[in-house]
Amino acid sequence: MSDSMTSANGAAISAEELRFSYGDVEAVKGISFEIAPGEIFGFLGPNGAGKTTTIKMLTGQLRPKGGTVRILGRDVGRDDPVAQAQIGVCFEEKNLYDAMSGTENLRFFASLYGADGVDTDALLERVGLADRGGDRVGSYSKGMRQRLMVARSILHQPMVLFLDEPTDGLDPVSSKAIRGIIREEAERGAAVLLTTHDMWEADELSHRVAFINEGQIYAIDTPENLKLQHGRRSVKVRRREGSGVAEESYALDDPAFGEQLRAAVQSEGLMTIHTEESTLENIFVEMTGRTLEA
Repeated sequence: MSDSMTSANGAAISAEELRFSYGDVEAVKGISFEIAPGEIFGFLGPNGAGKTTTIKMLTGQLRPKGGTVRILGRDVGRDDPVAQAQIGVCFEEKNLYDAMSGTENLRFFASLYGADGVDTDALLERVGLADRGGDRVGSYSKGMRQRLMVARSILHQPMVLFLDEPTDGLDPVSSKAIRGIIREEAERGAAVLLTTHDMWEADELSHRVAFINEGQIYAIDTPENLKLQHGRRSVKVRRREGSGVAEESYALDDPAFGEQLRAAVQSEGLMTIHTEESTLENIFVEMTGRTLEA
C-alpha cells in the first residue's frame, strides 16, 4: 500500500474529536482514535453507546457535527470513490438480494467495485457456503446470510474493514472460521474495526480495544494491559472437604500470597490450582457501571 493511502502518521483510520447529535441528544461526544494497517480494533459498548453512529460517520453515511474522519489518508466526508473502493463493510442489516443466489449476489457487488474477476467459488468456500452458492438467498438461514455478508465485505480485498457483530447468529464452527478470516484479512494488511458483544471474541481477536459508553470513550488499550491495570490477579484453589468441594482465591498482590499458596499446595484433598484474571466484561462494568448487553 502506498503512502498516499494512509494518513501522515501511518493510520488507516483516523477519527479526531468526532461529534454527532440527533436533535438535542449528543450521541457521540468528541471521541478520538486511530487504527493502523493490519490492526484489529475492538470497538466495544452496549446498544445506544454511540458505536453505530460512529461507524456511520467513518463510512461516510453521516456527516460529523464536529471533528474529522480520514480513511487511508483521505477525507471520508467527501464523495471520494478512491477511499470508498478500499472499504469493506459487514453490518447487522442484511442488505442482500433475496431473489438472487449467493453467487449472483457476490458477482453483482463485485461489479460495483470493479472486481469482475473475483473468484466467487473460492469466496463461498472460504465462508462455508460452497454447496449453497446456487441457492436463492431468500432460502438462507440467518447464519448463512451472515456468512455471505462477510464474504461480500472482503471480495474486493479492501484495506479497511468495518465488521459489526460478524459472528452473530453463527454456530461455534462457523464462528471459528469467520474469526480465522478476520485474522487473515489483518495479516494481509487490512485495518479492521470490529464490534461484538462477545468479550471472549474481542479478547481473542483484538490487538487493541476501545470502551465506548454514552458517546464517550473510557479506555483504549490492549486487552492484556487493561486486564493487568484494572483487573484483580488471583489464584483459585479447589480441594475436597468432606463430601463436598471448597474453593478459595488468593490475590497475587497480597504480601501473604506465597505463604497462602504454599499452605494450599500442602493441604489434604487438593484438586486444582489455576490463575484467574478479570475479563474485559468485568472491567467495562467497573469503568462504566453498565453491562455490554444493557
